[in-house]
Amino acid sequence: MIFPHFNLLFLLGLALVGGTIGGRLFQRIHIPQVVGYIIIGIVIGESGLKFVNTDTIRILQPFNYFALGLIGFMIGGELKKEIFAKYGKQFLNILLFEGSAAFLLVSCLIGVLGGFLLGDWRLSWALGLLLGAIGSATAPAATTEVLREYRTRGPLTRTVLAIVAMDDALALLLFAIASSIATKIIGNADGGILKTILHPLYKIIGAIGIGVFAGFILSKIIRIYAEEERRLPFSIGAVLLVTGLSLALKVDMILAAMTLGAIVVNYNPRRSKEIFKMVEGFTPPIFVLFFVLIGAKLNLGQVTLPVLLLAGAYLIGGPLGKGIGSNLGARISGAPESVRKYIPLCLLSQAGVAIGLSILATHYFPGIIGNTIVIIVAIAVLILELIGPAFTKIAVTKAGEVGLNITEEDFIHKNKASDVMDTDFPFIHKDMALPEILKIFSDSTHLYYPVIDEEKKLVGVITVDNIKNTFMEESLSQLLLAYDLIEPAIATTTPETPLDQVKELLNMHNLEYLCVVDKKNKVVGFIERRDLDRLISTKLIELQKQADSLDESR
Repeated sequence: MIFPHFNLLFLLGLALVGGTIGGRLFQRIHIPQVVGYIIIGIVIGESGLKFVNTDTIRILQPFNYFALGLIGFMIGGELKKEIFAKYGKQFLNILLFEGSAAFLLVSCLIGVLGGFLLGDWRLSWALGLLLGAIGSATAPAATTEVLREYRTRGPLTRTVLAIVAMDDALALLLFAIASSIATKIIGNADGGILKTILHPLYKIIGAIGIGVFAGFILSKIIRIYAEEERRLPFSIGAVLLVTGLSLALKVDMILAAMTLGAIVVNYNPRRSKEIFKMVEGFTPPIFVLFFVLIGAKLNLGQVTLPVLLLAGAYLIGGPLGKGIGSNLGARISGAPESVRKYIPLCLLSQAGVAIGLSILATHYFPGIIGNTIVIIVAIAVLILELIGPAFTKIAVTKAGEVGLNITEEDFIHKNKASDVMDTDFPFIHKDMALPEILKIFSDSTHLYYPVIDEEKKLVGVITVDNIKNTFMEESLSQLLLAYDLIEPAIATTTPETPLDQVKELLNMHNLEYLCVVDKKNKVVGFIERRDLDRLISTKLIELQKQADSLDESR
């Protein structure tokens, strides 16, 4: 079937709208929405309807780079010096064990199996070493998107963020070692070994240098400018500059952006909270497009049986090696039980770094080695990017960390009036005498009281200020009834009203209270602003304590 050539704006809209719908559909069946983004990409891309072809993907490549830069920046924002001072040894142990174990297991499996399938043991072991290095990489994008989506917090979340942040550097170092050995094995060590070793080191050191330099500049800028409308452009601009400069100098852009975020969060911790919050609000459409394009560029066309078998070995060896290594590293470093048990499930995803290293392999080893690596990695990325987020969700759910990282805005957004209203409050009837009203006031801590009629319908509200004013007319005070003291209820709400609308009503009318009424105007609850604020603060503190308590599980 031949489809007409669509313009770029249409394709951008298709990717964003289709990806968002796909993500929402998958989210409704309790599968992370990032899987839906990728599936939609497959449907409209090279392996599906071909709405998005290779040329379009190449044109949109800057969006992928931008997304990777934002992902690196947000991860860097989690790398606070106090956390590394406390948990740095633990992170390093887990990182080294999981990366090395994946490297060794994939190398051995591919080397042995490839020897039988390809009939060339030198070629198969060179292939195994290179794929082993690539297999040690973990994609931060899909993993961190799941953690963000499910608002996770705790030792597992903290460890996963640190591991995926540092994983790029380890994968590059292992690739340097594997490349030099593979070059010797296949007999092409014609002075290229030094270059093969130094090039990844240059990418790492150069990336860190760019990130540090840009981080200090951005930190100074956000100290000078307090306006949100200026801080956000500066922050996004810094990410773009770092990403673009990294591409120009051919250093690792994720590592550079991650370093940028780490410098900002540690050099200016107070103001950086606002920066990362603003950037996070900017990222959703960029991330949707990023994952849709990942799915769109996967071409499942020509795959032979030997390549499928080698891909199977890669898919088994990588996750198994990471699982064994991360568990061992966590045990040796004394990590909490939730980290030991569930971190293997959080390190499955592969994408940007793995694909980048596979492309690099085609430059260093053109021909059968390079082509085979690209196909195997493409197959693995497709499968691991689909199952990785699901396993990450399972892990953080079982670890009890889901929903512990909510903000005040999150709490307000997910609740309604019935979740926060006070249903155990004293009624004041409209014909109640002042002494009885004062008795209620003395027995209660409320500052505002709904006044009802015989059918419990709302008549008005009595406030502490109303009572104070009555004592200025002592001669009349004994003759007053509740009906004489009420003020009209300026606004009311219903139990089903979303909490963000409740807050909006309070702010719009400058009120300190709201009566909650049913369809017949009967009072069923009462909300005081001070109690609502106290409830939200208490809930956030409880979640923080719950997350902190997970560290005590050994």
